[in-house]
Amino acid sequence: MNINLFFEKIKYLGKILKFLLNGEKIYEEQKLILGSFLSRQVVLEKITNIFDAEFKIFSQWGDDGIIQWLIHNIEIQHKSFIEFGVDNYQESTSRFLMMNNNWSGYIIDGSKRNIKRIKNSSYYWRFELEAKHAFVDRKNIVSLIKQSSVGNNIGLLHIDIDGNDYWVWEVLEIRPEIVIIEYNSVFGNKRSITVRYQENFDRTKAHYSNLYFGASLPALCYLAEKKGYSFIGCTSSGNNAYFVRNDKTNKIVKKVEIEHGYVCSKARESRDKKGNLTFITGMNRLQAIKGMPVTNVITGELEVL
Repeated sequence: MNINLFFEKIKYLGKILKFLLNGEKIYEEQKLILGSFLSRQVVLEKITNIFDAEFKIFSQWGDDGIIQWLIHNIEIQHKSFIEFGVDNYQESTSRFLMMNNNWSGYIIDGSKRNIKRIKNSSYYWRFELEAKHAFVDRKNIVSLIKQSSVGNNIGLLHIDIDGNDYWVWEVLEIRPEIVIIEYNSVFGNKRSITVRYQENFDRTKAHYSNLYFGASLPALCYLAEKKGYSFIGCTSSGNNAYFVRNDKTNKIVKKVEIEHGYVCSKARESRDKKGNLTFITGMNRLQAIKGMPVTNVITGELEVL
């Protein structure tokens, strides 16, 4: 190959990369402008339930809107957050909060590659964000939080680790105004159950279907009540449950009963033994993991699905 032609191609590829990066930056700026507008609408329209507040900028579902609604309707003492299980932070519940409202934060993920990508991003130096690589469990989460610059003084906590979510929240002593935690809607809205604690719990290894993980909504509500929190509802997608500290609830942000706030997810994420999507829905999802062990959080006894 002609050496001059080779370098011309490299130069051309560099231009394409620069163009793509600029395009991504412009796209992000447009999303933030839209998000800022939607945030103002959430406040102006005097919304009284989390479903109507939903919108998505960086969150996977409608969490960005819910969080904006909450922070404008309850008094937050510390404008900082902790979120773990963030993947590469492209989709997260705290990123818009950081970039739109200038909150500080501490995020944790079990992948070194994800954390490296986050630290190489432009927003990492533009905002007060701390990223940590760690596989979160009951033994290390308290010390991991103490190591951070935000420490215990936070306004929002989001737990999404696809497994030991209940057990990790149980050991935490921090008391942010807002707690978001993923629940497993496949477990239903009657039983207060969670997967048994396993330090290295892996959702896919635990059961090939990817449906055996986390805790039921009643289990999380049981723990929330013990910790002094009120359940205020779930995302319309049926994946995240929202809790607000009892002293922060009011006429707008108020407690709802499980049967009214529970949402059954329609996500068809089940897999077969080869890892292929099977697209099963409804009660067939629970049937796929029938007989798997769970812990009743009220009695402490081992049960089966």
